[in-house]
Amino acid sequence: MAVASGRRIVSLPGSPLTVESFENAITVVLALGGSTNAVIHLIAMAGRAGVPLSLDRFDELSRGVPVLANIRPSGQYLMQDFFEAGGLRALMARLDLHDAMTVNGRTVHENVAGAEVFDDDVIRSRSNPLRAEAGLAILRGSLAPDGCVIKHSAASPELLQHTGRAIVFEDYDDMNARIDDPSLDVSADSVLVLRNAGPLGAPGMPEWGMLPIPKKLLEQGVRDMVRISDARMSGTAYGTCVLHVAPESFVGGPLALVQTGDEILLDVPARRIDLLVAENELAERRSSWVPRERPATRGYTMLFADHVTQASEGCDFDFLEGAGGVDEPAIH
Repeated sequence: MAVASGRRIVSLPGSPLTVESFENAITVVLALGGSTNAVIHLIAMAGRAGVPLSLDRFDELSRGVPVLANIRPSGQYLMQDFFEAGGLRALMARLDLHDAMTVNGRTVHENVAGAEVFDDDVIRSRSNPLRAEAGLAILRGSLAPDGCVIKHSAASPELLQHTGRAIVFEDYDDMNARIDDPSLDVSADSVLVLRNAGPLGAPGMPEWGMLPIPKKLLEQGVRDMVRISDARMSGTAYGTCVLHVAPESFVGGPLALVQTGDEILLDVPARRIDLLVAENELAERRSSWVPRERPATRGYTMLFADHVTQASEGCDFDFLEGAGGVDEPAIH
């Protein structure tokens, strides 16, 4: 299959990818209750294909796409159950997708024609969705001017509108060293903040976004808290985790200015995330902020640091944007 795919790719006269292609992909991810990682990957792919795609389009589509796949972490079943219920073609057949051309030479509607759903509880109908609105949301505000992502279908409903006191960890090592310290001044209402975990800060934006619950709170029965970072999170993870905060803290985004004790407002229905600190105080903090050293001064890591884009732009090399289309050679 891999060999056949490669042959098909190089035989194509040009890229069939369009805005409609990417909107279809987003719609399927949303209906599937798919991973937050898809936001970064699709923006990067669109960039290489020269197709305009912004974070805001994800949020616009999410408000009109129901979650039809009743699979974890948003639902009840496993991916194997989804496959046995009819799989991706069956899900796509129940969605309102653009009839865009695909790489096999047929349109989307031709590809899903005749697909069957064998279990209506695993792959729901549009009249009986798992959720009426998709489970991914794009938030903006004073803490994330360029946007961030939350998979609110896998979050605790009571935390989707929450104001809490920040507990700040400078990086992953700092978090590991202090998160289970009995003297950590933290409560269930606190907001855990991890910075320097983004594209440049880590570097490489690892899946550190599902910050652990402090041990002393676990012992009290706490199973979820608001957690905020410029990191990513696995698609199988759950909890009220705000991810991909942009700009990241390493480059001086507002996340770099948060101090333990600051109040942070999360309001998913309003698509807001705000640091409740006065502008003059933030300006004073910024004037004394000292950037961290760059991750490298030579080699691939330096190339990466010089050219990788922020999460809101796909975390791809800036010099590859628009490089996906190869023109036919001129014949003289």
